[in-house]
Amino acid sequence: MIHPLGGKSYRRLNESKMSRRHALKVIGSAAALAAFSPAILQNELFAQEESRGLTGKPNVVFILTDDHRWDCLGAMGHPFLETPNMDRIANEGVLFENAFVTTSICSPSRASFLTGQYASVHGVRNNATPWSEERNRTYFEQFKAAGYSTAFIGKWHMPGGTLPQLPGVDLFVSFTKKDGQGEYYDCPLFVNHEPVVSRKPYITEELTDYALEFINNNKENPFCIYLSHKAVHHDWKPPKHLKGHYDDADLSHLAPESDKYNTWTNLNWLEGTMGNMHDTYKRYCECLVSVDEQVGRVIDTLEQIGELDNTIIVYAGDNGYLWGEHRLYAKHYPYEESIRIPYMIRAPRSFVPDRGRRLQQMVLNIDHAPSLLDMAGLDIPGSMQGESFLPLLENTEAPGRESWVYELFKDFPFGGRVPPHKALRTERYKFIQWQACNKEPELYDLIRDPREKNNLIQSEQGKSIALKLEQELKKKINEFNLIS
Repeated sequence: MIHPLGGKSYRRLNESKMSRRHALKVIGSAAALAAFSPAILQNELFAQEESRGLTGKPNVVFILTDDHRWDCLGAMGHPFLETPNMDRIANEGVLFENAFVTTSICSPSRASFLTGQYASVHGVRNNATPWSEERNRTYFEQFKAAGYSTAFIGKWHMPGGTLPQLPGVDLFVSFTKKDGQGEYYDCPLFVNHEPVVSRKPYITEELTDYALEFINNNKENPFCIYLSHKAVHHDWKPPKHLKGHYDDADLSHLAPESDKYNTWTNLNWLEGTMGNMHDTYKRYCECLVSVDEQVGRVIDTLEQIGELDNTIIVYAGDNGYLWGEHRLYAKHYPYEESIRIPYMIRAPRSFVPDRGRRLQQMVLNIDHAPSLLDMAGLDIPGSMQGESFLPLLENTEAPGRESWVYELFKDFPFGGRVPPHKALRTERYKFIQWQACNKEPELYDLIRDPREKNNLIQSEQGKSIALKLEQELKKKINEFNLIS
């Protein structure tokens, strides 16, 4: 179904049944509301929420972490990582097992979450190209116009020299030290652009404190919060009570090549951190446990004030992370470990009637903004290139997208080693086209070869498949006005 303003949505299988989104729009108009009886609204639209007095606009809490790949999660069967609160979101909501970013670098991905656009369009193409306050619009503006109290709390991490003036945001808490990464301990903060001293020594807890205070101080209006953590980016410093928590963890589940990992003068140099990669991975996991603890605080607070079942909670990572797979580290690459993210949502029953669902349809970071707007009953701007996944929540059999484009532009300093490229990802295949180099294209059968070890590009069957995928890639580049 094409949105009247030009935004896109997956086709609903049963469009004759009114959704909560349409009901919210009806409620917003007294004249239209008169055409519907209270019984219809109660029995068919808000029955479960009405029984608990939870009618009206849902709250929104989006929790975003850095470099959290999709399989580092208890709910995804990780052998030792303890994430009971993230798992609760998945077990009481929906876990998208095939969620991806369209550019696997922090700044472009974060801009895509906020705008619903590809990096080619919003212009933050790497960690050095700035966010344009004149050109780019975020979903905060629609939520604010609809009467929400809004807050951006945490890592901005987009270049430009200063923190932005984001229209539609009531509270803006962030940091700019060094490259915008912030510090795990004693991180200087800016609150509405004024410098403040950290009240808590550990940044993950400090940012969560600001979010909880905002929730408790804005009970009169629905709220929309973007809680963006520094964790679990390098240099991986867990809180003191978790340091060494996984010292004895068995890492046999990691890629076989990771124990031979070596990228620089035999020192296992890993994105700014000297030391053994396996030891570093343990610190990464300890930082994730810390994030999970703070996710639990958010859930507990919402439960205590009676708003949990009237709140859309989304948890996601801004990109994946390679831990030695393909003899590579970090992100930037088009391989699954780099581009797949955890993405899960706990929402009111009218959106997610069956708890603990796992969906296989592919969703993207550019789908985040239009989906939140759709669930809140707000219009999706035509500038957004993502698609609302609300129909997938309403009907697990609804069709998802068949293919999508991954893009990466040259990025310095770390990404300077990775040639720019485009890729087309379908449910079964991945076609990678490298640019500005002589590297041959790559084609992988993700069903038979999920670890992408066998490039099929030179086989007869592979050449035929690659030709079709290359044509589809060109078509989508033109469709979305991407830089070719």
